[in-house]
Amino acid sequence: MKSYITYPIVEEHEGLTVEVYLKQILEYSGRKIQKLTRQKGIVLNKKPVFLQKRVKTGDILRVLTLEDSSYGVEPEQGLVDVLYEDKYLIVLNKPSGLLVHPAGQTSRGTLSNYLAHYYQQQGVVCTTRPIHRLDRETSGCVLFAKDSHTQAQLDKGLKEGTLKRTYQAVVHGIIHPSSGTIIAPIGPHLTKPNRRAVNQKGDEAITHYTTLQSFSEASLLELSLDTGRTHQIRVHLSHSGHPIIGDRMYGKGSTLIAGQTLHAVSLEFPHPVEQRKITAVAPFPISFLRVLESLSN
Repeated sequence: MKSYITYPIVEEHEGLTVEVYLKQILEYSGRKIQKLTRQKGIVLNKKPVFLQKRVKTGDILRVLTLEDSSYGVEPEQGLVDVLYEDKYLIVLNKPSGLLVHPAGQTSRGTLSNYLAHYYQQQGVVCTTRPIHRLDRETSGCVLFAKDSHTQAQLDKGLKEGTLKRTYQAVVHGIIHPSSGTIIAPIGPHLTKPNRRAVNQKGDEAITHYTTLQSFSEASLLELSLDTGRTHQIRVHLSHSGHPIIGDRMYGKGSTLIAGQTLHAVSLEFPHPVEQRKITAVAPFPISFLRVLESLSN
């Protein structure tokens, strides 16, 4: 069964040709428009339409969703904890210890493999498209797009800052001031190729933090990002002298937790197709809560 995305034409776009609307407003590529035209996949007010037709306020444009031919990864049975889902996107709660997507020597046992199996069980062929990544030992919200156009719109939101990611972390020590912004460029580590470091030749990196709770020798922080550098939160906190508890790469391991106490607690973003805001919240893993309980005693 064919699936379409529906776009009501608003007053500010009246007079645009269908082709201009697709390219400039919806940001479809010329190649994709050609493909849609061949498949008669562009419909205006329930009728096939020429690309040079001008749209009017109140018109309804429907665009065929081009079907995927593969999952992109090998489907594999595993836990898929769905926080939000509609026909365009899905937000999952990733457990600690799991990669988001195959990388390096790892081709199986990732969240993307499990998501592919989730779709397979529903009889749906859908390429997994993660919009952002979390480190292996970071838990919480991960956003996937179900089609290439939704992916492009969400990627744009990530670059423009309308896709807001909020994290919480437990760090060593009491950070002063209790809230603020860490601005320090991040680039490759000079001697360790799999790590990042604050490096004056690196890329701009901005992390905002607020202390939510202080313990005798640790703090619970809420963090948000203006930029998305690899390992950004971990590098910035370590550089400030307050590494995340359990972070063996940028601090040291902990008897309190097997992984690290960094959790992607929420995502907020405008829906890429519908006129509404999406908020997804990931509950804390038991291991994270045990650290907080231990520090409180």
